[in-house]
Amino acid sequence: MRRVVYIITGLSTGGAEMMLFKVLERLDRRRFVPHVISLTTLGELAPRIAALGIPVDAVGMKPCLSSLSGFFRLVQLLKRLNPDVVHTWMYHADFLGGLAARLAGVSAIGWCIRNSNLDKDKTRFSTRAVVSLCASISKWIPLRILSCSEKARQIHVARGYVAEKMVVVPNGFDLTRFKPDNDARSKVRTELGLDVDTPLVGLIGRFDPQKNHAGFFEAAGLLHRHMPQVHFVLAGQGIDIGNAALMQAMTQAGVLANTHLLGLRNDIPELMATLDVLASSSYGEAFPNVLGEAMACGVPCVVTDVGDSAYIVGDTGRVVAPGDMAGLAIALEALLALPLSEKTALGERARARVAEYFGIGKVVRQYEDFYESLLANAR
Repeated sequence: MRRVVYIITGLSTGGAEMMLFKVLERLDRRRFVPHVISLTTLGELAPRIAALGIPVDAVGMKPCLSSLSGFFRLVQLLKRLNPDVVHTWMYHADFLGGLAARLAGVSAIGWCIRNSNLDKDKTRFSTRAVVSLCASISKWIPLRILSCSEKARQIHVARGYVAEKMVVVPNGFDLTRFKPDNDARSKVRTELGLDVDTPLVGLIGRFDPQKNHAGFFEAAGLLHRHMPQVHFVLAGQGIDIGNAALMQAMTQAGVLANTHLLGLRNDIPELMATLDVLASSSYGEAFPNVLGEAMACGVPCVVTDVGDSAYIVGDTGRVVAPGDMAGLAIALEALLALPLSEKTALGERARARVAEYFGIGKVVRQYEDFYESLLANAR
């Protein structure tokens, strides 16, 4: 069996972190023995990983590149674990974890890229600096670089990452967990004090400039003028009434009474299944998990053309240009106005697309093939 150490920046509940968890859940433990290291703190996902029988460590680095003590703790930990493969996730882990693995004598190193927007006005300077550092050492630290989207691969090759090392493996989804659920539809509406027939448009994701919540409410305001019966459901970290920017955007759009801010939720499959349409107003994504989750629940999506969003949706939803919130509103209205039979057929096609291209079992097998290729190239 091969020892695989995963190094990730942190273990909060985000898209990259949840994809790592899904890989760990289904990794063939007869072939691979996993161990997870967080560069920072354990976070809320650590207990769930530990419950799988997988060891989890945190080296307590500060959120910057100057934590030398944390870096040397990482090197010593890797020397003690003596892994066959090190797979790093996200930029800081790619840079620091990759260097530490080399110093610890590991040759089978793979990086993982989960982002496709590096614009100056949407990405912190520190992150862009780490990307530049990674590009400069991509020639000699990783043997392979796994990208979760084709768009992200193209962007990073343009930034100087070695093209020959890049491999695209999409995110994957559990269709036994994310599925159509009529009971959830009525349950969530009852929780929100709504009639069972109230149309719901959702935006699920943490509060972040890339997600463009302000733009979403611009579209919501336009939609509200034509379909005042529609309600809007948002969930994720920072999505609550204490968020002054959100409250201002909702008020300006005139949808305060029609909007429900739910914060972090632990019932995302049920929340997805209650929606009529999922919206993604993002400026930048690589491979947004929420699209596959909604589609698996039979919910069509309206998305901006960022990352691999258009590819994920295919012909089962609508795609508009990034920043075109008037177009987003029109597309949302078009889907909401479809006859029930057409809505149902569209949702069925969306779920079938996820099953064909993004089933979690197929995707985890591609991760395992990635590790075998690292070992083969290391030899």
